Amino acid sequence: MNGTARVVASLFLGDTEMIDSHNTSMSKNRKLTLILTGVLVTLAALALPKTGWFSGRTPSNGVATVSREQGMQVSWHVVEPTIRGDRVATVGTILSNEEVEIRSEVSGKIEEILFREGAYIRKGDQLLLINDAELKAQLMRAEASQLLAEQQKERQRQLFEKNLTSQEAFDNAAASLDMVRAEVQLIAAQHEKTRIKAPFNGRIGLRNVSEGSYLTPTTLITTLQDYSSVKIDFSVPEKYAGSIRRGDKITFGVQGTARVFSGTIYAVQPKIDQGTRTLRVRAKAPNSDGALVPGSLATIDVSLKEQEALMIPSYAIVPELKGHMVFLYKNGTASSRQVKIGSRTDESVEVVDGLRAGDTLITSGILQLRPGMPVQLAQNSQVGPPADVTGE
Repeated sequence: MNGTARVVASLFLGDTEMIDSHNTSMSKNRKLTLILTGVLVTLAALALPKTGWFSGRTPSNGVATVSREQGMQVSWHVVEPTIRGDRVATVGTILSNEEVEIRSEVSGKIEEILFREGAYIRKGDQLLLINDAELKAQLMRAEASQLLAEQQKERQRQLFEKNLTSQEAFDNAAASLDMVRAEVQLIAAQHEKTRIKAPFNGRIGLRNVSEGSYLTPTTLITTLQDYSSVKIDFSVPEKYAGSIRRGDKITFGVQGTARVFSGTIYAVQPKIDQGTRTLRVRAKAPNSDGALVPGSLATIDVSLKEQEALMIPSYAIVPELKGHMVFLYKNGTASSRQVKIGSRTDESVEVVDGLRAGDTLITSGILQLRPGMPVQLAQNSQVGPPADVTGE
């Protein structure tokens, strides 16, 4: 090791004795040269890390950092209209097209049951007979009274035409006949109610009575259902109230089968339920094969009408106290814009006011941006910056 090297080593190891002994043999010029060299080496060592030579890293995109004059590099998105068709998932209940509970309008003992449980019957078929002996007797008496009243009126008419009786006597006879006729019709109507008939085509349910039972108007005899087609009763959130229309299509499924059924909305409740903040909707679906059983739970997917909308990435929205804001690229700077948003999806938000097609939306670094700050559009891996990046 030469003398200079030993001195340098001594500077780091703190061997002052060796330095002193060597200094006695070193000229003043060499001593001054050594000190200057050490200062230059130290300054160079401090400056090299700032150049990145020893970091072993380069920018991930292979491009030097953008200078402050050029502005922050940001990602971008050109706003374009898209055709959007919302879908609403909900649950509902399968209902019969028509359903009724069969009850008697009059009291009496069951004389005969004419239906078979689970059978298909037609409108007007007799289901049950109630004992009508008392009503038959009343009807016979009323009909006899009617015949007598008709004869009495005829005699009074003949006498009145010959001026042998007064107008009042003839009018009384006519009124008596009318009252008897009304009584006959009333008893006949009561008698007709002892013959219980099917009000429409359908399938009969389970019976709850037996022959010989005494019926009252509160007694449930059976049920009758027409489910050749079915109704689907469901509700949608209030925010979709303006989007639901008669004629909109739905798809739905029920437990026990993987089959997907389809239907059409035919009625919408004209008001929002204040308790649940939902809108009640009813659809109809064919059921000729009887696969859909009334009362089943249905999982429903409503397809709303397709419409044009401006959808932007949800992460480009900046929440504010008075609404929402986005940043647009205009002439090399960031420009803020208040927007009004509509419906949301998992990744995007509908903008209903504040943007227009062709605007260049900034989608990165939005928390660091300020209005008027210089920015530079990043190069897209698939396409370059938009042709018009002024945002005008």
